[in-house]
Amino acid sequence: MGDEANLEAYLKRINFAGSIAPTLDTLEMVHRLHPAAIPFETLNPLMDLPVRLQLSDIEQKLLVERRGGYCFEHNLLLKAVLESMDFDVTPLAAAVLWNHQPGEDAPLNHMALLVDVGGVPYLADVGFGGQVMTAPLRLRADVEQQTPLERYRLLGGHPQWRLECEILGEWRAVYEFTLTPPSFDDCIAMNDTAVKGFRDTLICARVEGTKRHALHNARLNTHENGVTTTRMLTNLLEIRDVLTNVFGIALPDSEALDPALEKALRPGAST
Repeated sequence: MGDEANLEAYLKRINFAGSIAPTLDTLEMVHRLHPAAIPFETLNPLMDLPVRLQLSDIEQKLLVERRGGYCFEHNLLLKAVLESMDFDVTPLAAAVLWNHQPGEDAPLNHMALLVDVGGVPYLADVGFGGQVMTAPLRLRADVEQQTPLERYRLLGGHPQWRLECEILGEWRAVYEFTLTPPSFDDCIAMNDTAVKGFRDTLICARVEGTKRHALHNARLNTHENGVTTTRMLTNLLEIRDVLTNVFGIALPDSEALDPALEKALRPGAST
């Protein structure tokens, strides 16, 4: 996981301008711009195409082709970028609790990052779909931390950490993790599992200023200031338009795309 990132292409992709010194200001700016410019999306699994985790493949897809991806792609790209800026970065494996029932099995299926800034550890994660953080969080238990959108807090840490987010006055569990880094082979295995889970579901997410856009099959939700607006998409043209103009995805020129998108229009797919 130590390949050199194409820093120039990345900074252009996220519309970054300014110092790239390994400071908290730099990390916060990158963390804010990334989820606004590079969407979360599951088109490759939906089209039954592989999701490759070599840095060159991730950069080709997310930077050159102007696509998006999910957590492993986003955070492996961010890891390489931050390391090229001379940050010390450690990958983390997490078990997603969001939308899971209490007591439900939560395997390791998500990737986040631990970033050292002048000896102070921060949790960074630009790949958590519709609830992606818009700022890094200091790795400190029992402290509420405000981001440009919601407030978050970290609990525990002995050795299990738990990330929670405040939604409409209620704290909701996001995921759990320890500071034991996964190997690249571990990431590949988790990614293979994720691919299988996304084969029948269209999911996209992007942050736009104070708005969160989230697409689940044909249901488009826009969250802003505690209010959610829902629009149901009814045909392929609408889905293509939303993917392009709301999520900023340059759609792949593939015969597999439209049949894949048809899955999102099946009766009951968005319930």
